Amino acid sequence: MHRKPALMQKMNKEMRAKLSPQSRLILTGRNADDSFGFVNPPIVRGSTVVYPDYDDFMARKARFTYGTMGNPTLEALETAFNDIENGSGVVVVPSGLLACTLPLLACLSAGDHLLVTDSVYRPTREFCQKTLSRYGIEVSYYDPLIGENISTLLRKNTRAIMCEAPGSQTFEMQDIPAIVKAAHAHGAVVLMDNTWATPLYFDAHAHGVDYSIQAGTKYPAGHSDVLIGSVSARTPEQFKLLRETWESLGLIVAPEDAFLTLRGMRTMALRLKHQFAAGLEIAQWLERRPEVSCVLHPALVTNPGYELWKRDFTGASSLFSIVLKPAPQKALAAMLNDMTFFGMGASWGGFESLALPFEAGAYRTATSWKPDGPTIRLHIGLEDVEDLKKDLDKGFERLRKTA
Repeated sequence: MHRKPALMQKMNKEMRAKLSPQSRLILTGRNADDSFGFVNPPIVRGSTVVYPDYDDFMARKARFTYGTMGNPTLEALETAFNDIENGSGVVVVPSGLLACTLPLLACLSAGDHLLVTDSVYRPTREFCQKTLSRYGIEVSYYDPLIGENISTLLRKNTRAIMCEAPGSQTFEMQDIPAIVKAAHAHGAVVLMDNTWATPLYFDAHAHGVDYSIQAGTKYPAGHSDVLIGSVSARTPEQFKLLRETWESLGLIVAPEDAFLTLRGMRTMALRLKHQFAAGLEIAQWLERRPEVSCVLHPALVTNPGYELWKRDFTGASSLFSIVLKPAPQKALAAMLNDMTFFGMGASWGGFESLALPFEAGAYRTATSWKPDGPTIRLHIGLEDVEDLKKDLDKGFERLRKTA
């Protein structure tokens, strides 16, 4: 049976590049022939693929060969991620954490040295300390603000640099182009957790990043009901290595999760646009609050990382942190315990707002983190901004009364 090309595949690379991200996300990963004419790709479940004859089986002559090698639902999601990453290929994995760890396993070997930003996502740090070290890989941490001076930390056996911009929880903005320049001159690759900005607001590969990482759990899925991650490789050679590692580990994603993530991506650009504006408005409002010492949001003109953000990024997501003025723990608890819209949860990127108290100083090694007072990470969801301000205002009232 003749297969019609997917809607995006009908366009050449130049035509696709002219589409806005929003339009690209509507078209990508859709093939009317595969979907029997329905708009959305179907959920295809299965492990075994049956071949028509001996010759086809011996040559593995089939679009899909076995369940762990992929299926039509997963292929549609890979296509969508690839269309917004603009790289050479994408693998999809069962969690954001696995998206961070898989490319490390792909590009590192025993005896190699890895540089990791001190502001990295804490579970990634724990993987480096507890797992990579057991396989003879040495890990060092660096100041996220180091920029081009990272060249002073490169060793003969340094094979990779792990970045995250902005930094997890504390939101330091890294000079990614400067780090990339130093790494590539040394022959090392650069990995970046780009979950905060997504490819819609930071084109990682265009800035030289070799492996672009996303926790698809966050903005791509967008509804707090999926665990998923993606890794995009900049070059065909890097993708070959990544895909081989993915296949050898059997990291298949459930087709239902792939379907839900692809469905979420259709509205991702619209949600990010709204949440960018809402998050910035809340951040600016919080800057004027007497209870707040500072707001850690790279898109604020008062933020130390603002110029880097303005130079390299086209937008910001709805995740940022605040540092309160000194207050006892019981006051912080009183503030957060009775919020109407802000739940206390460890994720973000969904439709609901969240507030998470944290202490980053306990796990920093290359830098020190000594804020003036308690710290809270905020995620601004899709609720009305004025309702969120009222919720926070009541929380601050409880904080003052209990302090």
